[in-house]
Amino acid sequence: MMPDEERRKFPEGGQGRPLGAFLAGPFAAFGRSAIRWINNSGAAVIFFVMAFLRIFRPKQSSEIVQQVYYIGARSSMIIMLVGLFTGMVIGLQLYSALVKVGAQGFLGTLVALSLIRELGPVLAAVMITARAGSSITAEIGIQRISEQVDALTTMRIHPLRYLISPRIAAAIISFPVLTAMFDIMGIIGGYISGVWLMGANSGTYIYRVQASLEMKDLTQGFIKAVVFAVVVSTVCCFQGYFANMRTDSHGAKAVGLATTSAVVLSCVLILLSDYIVTSLLI
Repeated sequence: MMPDEERRKFPEGGQGRPLGAFLAGPFAAFGRSAIRWINNSGAAVIFFVMAFLRIFRPKQSSEIVQQVYYIGARSSMIIMLVGLFTGMVIGLQLYSALVKVGAQGFLGTLVALSLIRELGPVLAAVMITARAGSSITAEIGIQRISEQVDALTTMRIHPLRYLISPRIAAAIISFPVLTAMFDIMGIIGGYISGVWLMGANSGTYIYRVQASLEMKDLTQGFIKAVVFAVVVSTVCCFQGYFANMRTDSHGAKAVGLATTSAVVLSCVLILLSDYIVTSLLI
């Protein structure tokens, strides 16, 4: 117990603690969270650099091709389907709005620019995260908790080179290609809803798409796709690789929580990096 004179100097807060410590509690918790987030961010950057440098080691091509097939080719159907319906919804909404101001001839321009600059890279990245990113995290996490990663180290096979580098390389290759597929299907979807269903002029739509697009628009979309590829592959691989170090759970539950964290964090960082890249390129 504190003496009476010290109690007068330091009034008590909750649970008999000094008032200063009681008031500083929330700030201390925030500080610990911020320090933990900064430490994890730094570790993820180092993790990415170490894995990226090992992409260029020999005998990596076969693993990269397998991951390109898994991340890219097997995601193509869902990407095209989502792109088609996204374009149809955009075309329907924009045509209804443009008719009110007599500017329905600009439907092709708005559909193409909105897809190629923003919606194409972002939605494609989110869909790839949901389909392939979650699977990558779960697969690496299971290998980690079942000590298969330790077995690779015992056999003098570097885990980053064998598990992480091919996935990062495959994501960097696949994301721009899948984004281009999303954009094309979205423009086709806008044509279907705007021209076939709503009665817009076909020639005007195609002309506006061709005339409005410039190389900088395409470049901006592909730069975003590469940035999203780095973000998603790094976050998903990092969460799975260190699933055994989670403090909130262990075993199979840790893999499940790591997968959830990877998907949520990847989606948040996609939107954050989208804003940053847009502000730099606009």
